[in-house]
Amino acid sequence: MWIVGGDGWAYDIGSSGLDHVLSTGRNVNILVLDTEVYSNTGGQASKSTPIGAVAKFANAGKAVGKKDIGLQAISYGNVYVARVAMGANPQQTLLAFREAEAYEGPSLVLAYSHCIAHGINMQNGLDQQNRAVHSGYWPLLRYNPEVRQSGENPFVLDSPRPTLKLRDYADNELRYRMLRITNPKGADRLMQMAQAAVDRKWKLYEDMATQG
Repeated sequence: MWIVGGDGWAYDIGSSGLDHVLSTGRNVNILVLDTEVYSNTGGQASKSTPIGAVAKFANAGKAVGKKDIGLQAISYGNVYVARVAMGANPQQTLLAFREAEAYEGPSLVLAYSHCIAHGINMQNGLDQQNRAVHSGYWPLLRYNPEVRQSGENPFVLDSPRPTLKLRDYADNELRYRMLRITNPKGADRLMQMAQAAVDRKWKLYEDMATQG
């Protein structure tokens, strides 16, 4: 069984239900199509909206970091978790879906989903996914509790070390660029905050991948 929803549901209005399903240990698979904004209702900010992005109710750029529901799920210890971006690594995406299907327990797959609300040419969406991964903003990962039985680290970081600055990714999207027009100083401050958040999260994931 697959349960499919967006970030508005998974991170916000349905977050308690999502958490409850994961906590039951039932053999269900959950796919979150993460557009980082309430796309179907006009583009309001959600708890998935990243620092510095402009959205309805975040006209000055969101100043609070994105919630990491992947780490929340990993904390249960018995939930399969993956973060994927087909534009960056289609093979890793396929592997994650296969592992989620095979795992006899709850699975959560978080998929980067480019959106017209990002202010991009949608024909270039997969390229933007690739930039998100290579900037370190969207690390590809898999957490498979079954691997622990063989004494190996269940957490795998599938991304290479970042080769782009966050700005190299963000400047391709209107949701970030528009703040630089209306409030350049504020945009620079938020971008510095966002880059620091990316660096911290990457270090955390890297430590989890190496220490087990």
